[in-house]
Amino acid sequence: MGQRLFQNAASFLRKPGLLPGLLLTALLAFTARLLAGVPGLGVLGPLVLAILLGMAYRELRGGVPQAASAGIAFSSRQLLRLGIILLGMRLNLMDIAKAGPQVLLIDAIHIAVTIPVVFWIATKLGAGRNLGMLTACGTAICGAAAVAAISPQLKARHEETAVAAAVVAILGTIFTVAYTLLYPVLQLGTLGYGAWAGSTLHEVAHVLAAAAPMGREALDMAILVKLARVAMLVPVALLLGVWAQRAARGRRMAAGENGEAVQGNLKREPIPVPWFIFGFLAMSGVNTLGVVPQSVADGMVAAAYLLIAMAMAGLGLGVDFRVFRRLGGKVFLAGLAGSIVLAVLGLFLVKAFGLAG
Repeated sequence: MGQRLFQNAASFLRKPGLLPGLLLTALLAFTARLLAGVPGLGVLGPLVLAILLGMAYRELRGGVPQAASAGIAFSSRQLLRLGIILLGMRLNLMDIAKAGPQVLLIDAIHIAVTIPVVFWIATKLGAGRNLGMLTACGTAICGAAAVAAISPQLKARHEETAVAAAVVAILGTIFTVAYTLLYPVLQLGTLGYGAWAGSTLHEVAHVLAAAAPMGREALDMAILVKLARVAMLVPVALLLGVWAQRAARGRRMAAGENGEAVQGNLKREPIPVPWFIFGFLAMSGVNTLGVVPQSVADGMVAAAYLLIAMAMAGLGLGVDFRVFRRLGGKVFLAGLAGSIVLAVLGLFLVKAFGLAG
């Protein structure tokens, strides 16, 4: 049995273009991980650094080696899904339940408000539906990981996914610095500040960077609230699958296609279900039950971030800087407006729900 598995793996890796592409994305991911430890770069996080490294490699080399294309595509799709599944080992569902309905309600309100606000502004600016929705979800839920998880639901292009993830990360970095500067004048206690940072900042790395200077209590609360937002990725992804299908139907009918034919085609076409998201939820359940030693769970989370970083590197390799300059400005403005709304709303809700002390 073991020998057969080894033979199948060896045969798989011999596919043309697969191994060189995997090695390239792995090298970029490891480099991003090292750079994330450099003071000043850590706030960006390894996922965003992997995207930027991929874009820089493509720009400096004048393109991507054809011999590596299969491995790059494999990293961007299959490794991404596997990484998101393993990332579920970071969540303990009991901790989220113990946080109480207030935390979950605050996160739900933020997501329900931020996604339509950012999407509306992005589409008004002409950024495009997919790019607008990816930026909205990254802003509202959990940064690059949310962008990557939502992308298959929307059938977004690689360049749209990479641009949205990079824009959200840049905005998150700006707001992380702003939060630490504003803390002395906000009249929030350490727990209140942690709840505000966890419920409004974009990436997990941003939450850690903003809350850590305020002490252990602020950091623990921030992580808890942030992970509750991450858990909401599952229902949001399912709802967006339905939304994307209905939007496609509307566009086809608006283009003059026969209404009955469109309805018949859509009945035969199932609603896209992100099965890897259920894997993410299952891993969260395993972690909650405590059947896996903590050291193993930590190793799986580390592996998850490596795989997602490889996927992000693959996405970056598919983005031309000219495309980023063309598309990035519009969604940056939309994300900026949404981030301001999120921060102000979050501050109000933390105080309204009695978490400010």
